[in-house]
Amino acid sequence: MTEKIALDGATVAITGAARGIGLATARRFASLGARVAIGDLDLAQARAAAAEVGHGATGYALDVADKDSYVRFLTAARADHGDLDVLVNNAGIMPNGAFLELDDSTDRLQFDVNVFGVINGMKLALPGMLARGRGHVVNVASLAGKFPVRGLAVYNATKFAVVGLSAATRLELEGTGVTLTVVLPSAVDTPLASGLSMAPLPKVKPEAIARAVVDSVSRPRAEVAVPSYVGQVATLSQITPEPVLRRVRHLLRDDRALRGDAAARAAYQAELDGRIHP
Repeated sequence: MTEKIALDGATVAITGAARGIGLATARRFASLGARVAIGDLDLAQARAAAAEVGHGATGYALDVADKDSYVRFLTAARADHGDLDVLVNNAGIMPNGAFLELDDSTDRLQFDVNVFGVINGMKLALPGMLARGRGHVVNVASLAGKFPVRGLAVYNATKFAVVGLSAATRLELEGTGVTLTVVLPSAVDTPLASGLSMAPLPKVKPEAIARAVVDSVSRPRAEVAVPSYVGQVATLSQITPEPVLRRVRHLLRDDRALRGDAAARAAYQAELDGRIHP
């Protein structure tokens, strides 16, 4: 039987946590007494987020695509807060545009961050958890890991990869005392999805995802969709005849992620461009 993790006093590391889902998750863990380590590309933002979260939270520089950076993050978090009880792999990027229009650098960075960032975290955190016989990993993927969206082809591919990676690794962890949950948000109201409609997926608030992440520690299910009904929609779409599904997609104008609102998305796109083409 898996030992339950008491959040009061637990050490929790969260990636991409200076804003959005990560910040909302840090707030929720901290409010329950957890010692939270916030990792983010922007050290100043990570430290500001930690100060806002309070409860002894700390902020660190972290590039999840760089394994050495991830090592430094977890080493510092352990030194400041103790052995890691919970890891939340939350960091991710979401460029949009037609598949043939996105350049190779953009495609590669999506895999480096969205897939290898998760792999890096798991490979670094799991050995210590296994040695102690307890721990929990949460991989924040997306409903786009089960439901393709036009204009997000490579993003879809990365999230499909995280869903499969999580499912197979969870099987390997059975009986070890270490658990793993993949959380599948719909479109989330954060800068990452700014200016985009991902119809038919509804937009939800970061706090809803944070609740699902935190709740998974005490109820470590394999997959958690947010909101829950969209998981059923994604499953239903896989058995719906293609002509019917195509008609539904057309009625819902599911091509809007191909373009997006350029003005609303400008700040996020500029941030991405700075990383893709420094």
